[in-house]
Amino acid sequence: MKRFTLFLAALAFAGAAAAQQNYPTRPLRIVIPWPPGQATDLMARIIAQKLSDQLGQQVIADNRPGAGGMIGTDVAAKATPDGYTLLAASSGPVSINPLLQKVPFDPVRDLAPVANVVLAPFILVSHPKFPATNAREFIAQVKANPGKYRFASSGTGATAHLFAELFNSRAGLQVIHVPYKGSAPALIDVVSGQVEYALETAAGTMPHIKAGRLRGYGLSISRPSSVAPGIEPLATAANLPGFDVAAWIGIMVPAGTPKPIVDRLSAGVDKAMQFPDTGEKLAASGLELDYRRPAEMAQLLKDQRERFGDIIKKNNIRIE
Repeated sequence: MKRFTLFLAALAFAGAAAAQQNYPTRPLRIVIPWPPGQATDLMARIIAQKLSDQLGQQVIADNRPGAGGMIGTDVAAKATPDGYTLLAASSGPVSINPLLQKVPFDPVRDLAPVANVVLAPFILVSHPKFPATNAREFIAQVKANPGKYRFASSGTGATAHLFAELFNSRAGLQVIHVPYKGSAPALIDVVSGQVEYALETAAGTMPHIKAGRLRGYGLSISRPSSVAPGIEPLATAANLPGFDVAAWIGIMVPAGTPKPIVDRLSAGVDKAMQFPDTGEKLAASGLELDYRRPAEMAQLLKDQRERFGDIIKKNNIRIE
């Protein structure tokens, strides 16, 4: 009986090894926890097309929006870990939401990194008539009027909210938070002058800056970016050394997915990003290339959890 059990185990092992060696033998799906047109969706579709060509199997986009990305992320986290379900992962549902509320998955236990693909830098913006022409003047103006000015965000606990709170804290500003249901309505009120400023994505703000509807004071990452030409980093423009934050967007799989499959997918993403049109399409969406292998992405996620956790704690951010 023992020999028979060992024989069955050996057969199962051989079958699993063969499945990994022949992978993939059928189409894959990439779960996108956001509606079509959102930044994570755009990244996922661009990478999925390139992966399809490399793997010889179609990578099908499966949009599962809702609950701030939580629904789709949960679907992927609970899928069979066989390499046929990928997740278009991002800062909100993976790095932030689990720190603020109860979620149906554990991002550390239930998901495994494949590759980070891009960073989404943010820009500090105001209405053009705000009485400050550069970042240092902006800080001086707001500092001189504690409690007078308001900043908009895409919602309490959203990435934009946390980045703005970090900026406000580093700059020593006393301001009022006005949360909205999304970035678009938040920026509409900054453009109209109903709210004084926001720290929002380059993708969302650059069209307004180019059209003269918003003034851009500085970039959230510590280096200049091709997605925000002419915008100096806040680290230098606002004299905030070390100020360097951005949202991340990448690919993850259910935990337990065999390492050879994870490595193959990661290498596929790396190759996909080497095509010139990939970078061009992502840059056109306001996203900056930032490929990281599984171990490097795991470290990025660890750093992000710690940093977001610190911002949430210091600013007593809660979702009621």
